[in-house]
Parts: sequence; structure tokens; C-alpha cells
Amino acid sequence: MKNPHKKPFILLLFYFCYLPLPAQPLKKSITLEDIWQKSTFATKSVYGIDWMKNGMFYTSQVHNDSLDVDFVIRYEILSGKIKDTLLSGLLLKQNPGDKPVSIESYQWNEDETKALISTEGEQIYRRSYKYQYYIYDLITKKITNLSKNGKALYATFSPNGKKAAYVRDNNLFVFDLDGETETQISSGGEFNKIINGACDWVYEEEFEFAQAYQWSPTNERIAFYQFDERQVKEFSMDIWGDLYPGQYRFKYPKAGEKNSIVTIFVYDIQKGTTLRMETGDETDQYIPRIKWTKNPTILSILRMNRLQNKLEILLADAVTGKTNVVYSESTNTYIEINDNLTFLDDRKSFLYSSDKDGYRHLYLYDMEKKTELKLTSGNWEIDEISGIDEKNQKVYFISTESSPVNRDFYSLNFTKPKKPIKTKLNATNGTVTVSMNPDFSFYIENFSNANSPTVITLRTQDGNKVRALEENATLNKTMTHYSLSKKEFFTFRNQSGVELNGWMIKPVDFNPEKKYPVLMNVYGGPGKQTVLNEWEGKNYFWEQLLAQKGYVLVSVDNRGTKGRGAEFLKSTYKQLGKLELEDQKDAAKYLAGHSYIDKDRIGIWGWSYGGYMSSLCITLGSDVFKMAIAVAPVTSWRFYDTIYSERFLQLPKDNPSGYDDYSPLTHADKLNGKFLLIHGTSDDNVHFQNSMEFQTALIKAGKHIKSFFYPNKNHGIYGGNTRLHLYVLLTEFIEGNL
Repeated sequence: MKNPHKKPFILLLFYFCYLPLPAQPLKKSITLEDIWQKSTFATKSVYGIDWMKNGMFYTSQVHNDSLDVDFVIRYEILSGKIKDTLLSGLLLKQNPGDKPVSIESYQWNEDETKALISTEGEQIYRRSYKYQYYIYDLITKKITNLSKNGKALYATFSPNGKKAAYVRDNNLFVFDLDGETETQISSGGEFNKIINGACDWVYEEEFEFAQAYQWSPTNERIAFYQFDERQVKEFSMDIWGDLYPGQYRFKYPKAGEKNSIVTIFVYDIQKGTTLRMETGDETDQYIPRIKWTKNPTILSILRMNRLQNKLEILLADAVTGKTNVVYSESTNTYIEINDNLTFLDDRKSFLYSSDKDGYRHLYLYDMEKKTELKLTSGNWEIDEISGIDEKNQKVYFISTESSPVNRDFYSLNFTKPKKPIKTKLNATNGTVTVSMNPDFSFYIENFSNANSPTVITLRTQDGNKVRALEENATLNKTMTHYSLSKKEFFTFRNQSGVELNGWMIKPVDFNPEKKYPVLMNVYGGPGKQTVLNEWEGKNYFWEQLLAQKGYVLVSVDNRGTKGRGAEFLKSTYKQLGKLELEDQKDAAKYLAGHSYIDKDRIGIWGWSYGGYMSSLCITLGSDVFKMAIAVAPVTSWRFYDTIYSERFLQLPKDNPSGYDDYSPLTHADKLNGKFLLIHGTSDDNVHFQNSMEFQTALIKAGKHIKSFFYPNKNHGIYGGNTRLHLYVLLTEFIEGNL
């Protein structure tokens, strides 16, 4: 018997099979407002993490948007549950009608019953801020104004938490928490003359620290720097906005000029006396670090000559001021300063890193025998020491072992057995930073790669995942709605046969039969990288925006950059610009050899050292590059500071050609192509002078360019809608000229 429903069913099936499928949602196009105004692509993090003493809790800073209030919350490590709220901007109000206090940072005293809170921050230079500081007692709920006579800098608890130190008006003070009394422990502090306990401009910028004092381990002493700036020449910047513009004048030692005279003192808390530490008769030198050893009366002092090719570690007796050299290292180029020096509890040895064998590796040094044990080796570099577990004789570090573009996390057993055992703790290649708890049983890992936002994870000491703290799920979901192209890594060999690393982003609708313009991004300066397997943040989306508009985006790390060993890094010594320019030109020629690249439409842009490089590319490299943008460029190393310029070029009087042969000022007449020059007028780092002098040279050469200057903006050019304005300017210039 026939099924009476069979035919209609087949027809119905046929009908549904041939119905048009629902339209797939169109992918969105990125806008500059999405990136720089609406925070559409904001990357979330976990802020203000601080491990508690027992290692089973940590605190984190959280901002409640609806209340506009900051909280510091204590979490259980294993469960992730909130144990309690320790601080709140609501509780910190001193008067009922006041607004909640903004918690900008915080630190705990030794028994974690008091918090030192900073608020109302005012930035001075890159690393220096003035704050209003409060001490909040978690037991009595009492709030104490730490510096009643004005905002201060670099406030810290003493190791036992009974006192706090800070800098105000260029002098160093100690505050007794029990008696609530303030004692001034230095004298003579005066702006642009004498600084106590804080760095001058050039130390802060180039040696990368701003707090210039340290408590001894047993609370008895404070070691501090004094900078005598009186012989350093002043630099002035006009401040716009009033009927008559004002001026800001500060001490800035340009290449070849006089530096501050630096002295190290130790203040005895009980005796109220100050003793100078002996650092030799030579005053034209650097003291890039001081650090207390585990012996409470012995202070280590790092001493470096002005050319920065000899480093000594002095051990200073805080009772007598006498010093002796315990370690010395020299090179025919330069030595980089880092924070990898750690004195061990045995009081006779320290761990440090050095590139003296060609790559930066770890060493264990015996101060009594003056012998050392090399702990790591190979054609890769130690990036930083993350922790030293002396009980279990392990050191944790970040390195480039898997690739110069990666930063991976390792543990190393450094004494038992005799051959150190090294273990990689992250499974996926990318970039890792970590924060370890006090007993090294757990750590918080920040991991990202070139195409994936940061994931923050709690892990055990062997790398096993406990739980995720932040996975940036919202951003990942947002990214699925936009047309994005993968950042791809590549290598090629320059004309000298040296392999260089690069990355490329192609248009989403890439067609190898078409010809595309290229925009290269360059930094290129010593010890830095742009080619890294890490999340770039907002700039990633600007690059994607340009890729959506049909551009190929590229960046190449030239010789002189980081992660490839001393020979690669220091190959640019005494002649900045030469090899870097060769490599960027070779990169452009390599790209031009691809069938899908329009060799007549290759542009380049960069900021700071990258602005210097793009300026060279549109002058000496104008046969290859047709467009360039320079933001805040150095145009003559004679205009830049002593420590940086002389580290790589020696003094101008001893190496004039190194300063002038590859200065854009020297080659202004060779500019050929479209060029945009941008600078902030209040750039305390790379002075506006650089762009003004370049403009002058270009005018003399009869060259016409586009330029734009941001009033009262520093080297970062941000604030007051500036970033959106800047990237509109950049994007329009690229579209109009490439």
C-alpha cells in the first residue's frame, strides 16, 4: 500500500532545502573612536595585586563604577572567594561630606594591620609622582595624614612597619607612627640645586628608578642618594594657556655636559647621625644602584664610569663608611644596568646576570672566595629574575630560550644536583610575566600572544593551573564581531646575511593577485623590540583598522635591538643609525620583492627612537621609502641626555662623527617624499628643540613638509582628547599619502 503522505513530505523537504539561508551578520569595521574614545577594545586586568604574608591570600584593587569607589579586597587563593574588604574609598573620608578617597596605590605594613595609601597623584616625569599619603589603621579605623606639610613622593613603610619615610621639597623625612612625629633626616634640599632621597631627571629616565633611598633590613638605617645639580645646565619649556606663557626650567644634562655629583649617605635612626659612604675620588661617574645586603650593616653600591663600560660592586660598611670592591666587570662597548642582582641569606653570595659571555645569563658569585658559578648557558638571554626560593634552592626567571620574540617562564635548581635542572613552566609560547607569593608555592601569570589578549591565571609553583583570574572574555567576544587579520611572524636575511625578525598583518580580504601599499612601524633603538609575541593592546586595533583599509602592516627588529645576544645588540655601538637604517631599507626591499606589494608605496612611521629612524628613512632612505611619519623624534644625539647618548656613542668630543653622520639634521637636503613631523611642546624627554631644529634645516634646504605640534604635551602625547586627535591625524596622512 502506498504511503499517502510520502510525496508531500518530499516536496516539503525540497522546499526547505532551497529556502535562502539566513543572512550572516556582517562583520563590523573598526573606527578610531572605538579604539581611542569608547574603549570598545579595552583589555581588562587585575589591578593592585599584593600577596599577603602567609601566602594563602592576596589583595586586589577593584573599582566599582556605579558607586565610583575604590575597594581593596582580600581573596582566598585556592577558592577565589572574597574573604573580606580591607579598604574602601568610602571609609577613608576624613569628613562626612567629602567625596570617597581615590585609592591610587597601597602597601601594607609588616603585620598587615595598617595600609599606606596614595591618592591625588600629580605626575612630574616618567616615574615620579607627588601624592597625598594616608595611613589607615584596620583595627582602630583611624586615618593619619602622613605628610601634613604638603604632598610627598615615594612613601614606604620601614621593614617592621613602625615608621614610614618619604621625600618632600627635595628632602627626606621619617614619620614615627606611634608618636605621629615627623623628623627631617636630610638638609639642603632645593629645586634645581640639591635633591635628597629622589633621583634627578637623567637617573630617573635612564637608570629607570625614581625613589633614591632604601631602608636597612633591620629598620636601623636609611641609605639615600644626594644629587648636587648646581653645575648642571637648565633646560626650559614654554607653558601655554595664559596671556603671557610661563616657563618650566629643570636640570637636564645633554651629551658631553656636566652631570649631577652623586653622594651616598646612611642615616642612623637611633643616633640621628648621617655618614657619607666612600665612593672614590672621581665624581664624574655614576651610581646606578644601591642595595642593602642581608648583613644589616653592609650596603652594596654599584659604581660605573662615565663611559659605562666598567661596573664595580662596592660593599660599604654603614658604621664606618669604608668600602671595598667585591666584583668588577669591563667591556669594550657598554654594560647595561638591570635589577637582577640579589644578595642571598648566607651573607656570602649573590645572584646576578651578565652578557659577558655573549648572552645574558645567570651567575652565582661567592664574595669571600671571589669565584662564580655560571648557572645558565646557550644562545638565548635571561630577561629578568622573577623570584629566588633559597629554601629549595630554586631561581625563577623569564627568558628568550624558545625564541627572541617570546618571553617564557622557567625554574632552575641552582645548587642541587650539581648540574642545574631547568624547567619551562608555561606550555604555550607567547609573553609571560609573573608575580610569586612569599613562599613561592603559587604565582599569578599574565600571558598573551600577538593575536590574543592577556589571560591572568593563578598557578602552582610547577605551572599547574589553579584558576583563571581574568580571561578577557568580553574583549574576545567583541573581537568576533570585527574583521581581523592574524599577525604573522617571518624572518629574512639582510644584505650582510644577518637574519632579522618581523611581523606582518595583511588585509582581511587579502588577494595575492593584487598590489598593496605597506606601512612599516619602527622603534629600532638599543635594547628594545617591536617584534614580540605579545598583545599590543589598542595599537593592535589601529593596525587592524589600517589593514581593513587595504594596507599591509609590517614591523622589523633591526640590529641593535634586544633578545639576540651582545653581538647583535651592541653592533650599533659608536654609530647609531647606520646599521639600523640599512636593515630597515633591506626589510623594505625584501617586502618589495613580493608580488602582492606595491614597491612604490612603502611608508614607515615611528615614535621617539622610531621617529629618529623614520626621519632617516625619508632622507637617507628616500630611494626606498615614499612616506614617513616621525613622532617626537631625536634629530641630533647632541640634544639628548648624557647617560643614554654617551652609553652608545661615547662623548661628543671623542666621537663627533658618531653624533653627526647619521643625524637627520645633516641630511635634511635629501628628504624626498611625504613627511609628517609631530611633537609635544612640553616633552621633557626628547625636547621640542629636536623638531624645531629639523624644521630649520628643512627650510634651509627648501623642503616642504607637514607638521603638527601638541601644546603642553609631554613625550607620551595624551590627555584631553589628544590620543584620538593624534590617530585621526596619522590615519588621514597615511590615507592621503600612501
